[in-house]
Amino acid sequence: MGIELELPAQFNAADFFVDRNVREGRGEKTAVLCEDRSLTYSQVQAGMNRIGNGLKGLGVRMEDRVALLLLDTEVYPQAFFGAIKTGAVPICLNTLMRPKDYLYFLNDSRARVLLVDASLLDVFDPIRKELRFLEHTIVVNGPAPEWALSFDRFVEGSSSRLEPAPTGPDDSCFWLYSSGSTGSPKGAIHLQHDMVYCSETYGKQVLGVREDDVCFSAAKLFFAYGLGNGLYFPFSAGATTVLMPVRPTPASVYETIRRHRPTLFFGVPTLYASMLQAEGSLDGVRLCVSAGEALPADILRRWVERHHVQISDGIGSTEIAHIFISNSAENIKPGSSGKIVPGYEARIVDENFQDLPPGQIGTLLIKGDSICSGYWNKHEKTKSTFLGEWINTDDKYYRDEEGYFYYVGRSNDMLKVGGIWVSPVEVESCLIAHPAVLECAVVGATDKDDLVKPKAFLVLKEGYTAGPELEQEIKEYVKKQLAHYKFPRWIVFVDELPKTATGKVKRFELRKGQA
Repeated sequence: MGIELELPAQFNAADFFVDRNVREGRGEKTAVLCEDRSLTYSQVQAGMNRIGNGLKGLGVRMEDRVALLLLDTEVYPQAFFGAIKTGAVPICLNTLMRPKDYLYFLNDSRARVLLVDASLLDVFDPIRKELRFLEHTIVVNGPAPEWALSFDRFVEGSSSRLEPAPTGPDDSCFWLYSSGSTGSPKGAIHLQHDMVYCSETYGKQVLGVREDDVCFSAAKLFFAYGLGNGLYFPFSAGATTVLMPVRPTPASVYETIRRHRPTLFFGVPTLYASMLQAEGSLDGVRLCVSAGEALPADILRRWVERHHVQISDGIGSTEIAHIFISNSAENIKPGSSGKIVPGYEARIVDENFQDLPPGQIGTLLIKGDSICSGYWNKHEKTKSTFLGEWINTDDKYYRDEEGYFYYVGRSNDMLKVGGIWVSPVEVESCLIAHPAVLECAVVGATDKDDLVKPKAFLVLKEGYTAGPELEQEIKEYVKKQLAHYKFPRWIVFVDELPKTATGKVKRFELRKGQA
């Protein structure tokens, strides 16, 4: 059953997650650790207020969008909550995308202000003149070009005091973009109370986050998963978060764990698999958490054998803000997503939305008060996804007699690679642009660690010869056009693709390896 949040009519999430910690006496407690730097809750509050006042000085008003294209540094929580405190709406943008993606995000959202890390200016500059609504660009962690504003100049002279905007629990709070199976990404509109609901349910009742915890999320803050792990779960309990701006390789993750000794570590199955191949210790970690894609039972077994620390696997979504089905530290069933998180309800239904008994595969519906209010500017998709109090996850699941849920796959052809959704259509569109490719189809295949990666089947044009050199050339081509994780790990050259009488590719045959 759901839980009732007793929030006042005037409620601002920045006040709850930052100001409240200072009011309750944790002002001098370490809130953020990042490399060799640290910030107390009072310092986060002061920085948040300066950024909020800086935004107001630029003319930002309540409900205006502020895009964040930032690495995971101590600036992120200050910028995120600084925008929220003014009543503006931060949009957490994926730092792994390409210029055309940012052109879409910024024009679709109509963000008036962008805070961008200096190291990411290269992907932003090519589309700068095509942005129709962006008025101000603020460069963080480095020098600003002449057409932008440096972060130091932006906050120069800004007061460290700021009253929270008079928002309510159901006002817009932040956006996260979710990839769809077809068409353009969708902006999920989350409300002021959503982060509190996730903290009261999964954060407290499954993780048991405590004030003395130190949370380290290898999954970045721009993910729904990382935003909870690395920001609002620790801040909800007055705990400490560890932020790591560099890419989460086994070496960087083990070194960060060695330096900061987190008690809770959050990763994805692909990372856990690669960490098992590297040297490193988990000293101080009491529990590991996995989400983003199903955790293979064998990785869990090998991890516990080596590190003697459990991995609690679960499933969440951008639309629901965080995890709603999960194993707990005390009750882990390898291969399952766990049980429904207290505060949420689940149904497994057939194509007519009739409930199915245990053991039968159907579509997973979820009910809970962290579900976003809808998709920005996507009316039809909003109607088909949000069914009153329920959301259609489009995930295929079954439930056993003990109440454990087992993931079977997506209702569509979307792939999840390293915890990130990948659209086969997008990869196919890139492949078909290569001069050698006549036809192509992309499906999911599993590697030696039983993790899903893209696999491409290609029909070549006349004059081209299949072989390792062409295979490598095509892989490198995709890497240059799309985010790195989207390139096909395997390429199979075929004479023709299996098709239906109407010309549609029979993907199920490709997945079975019958091409």
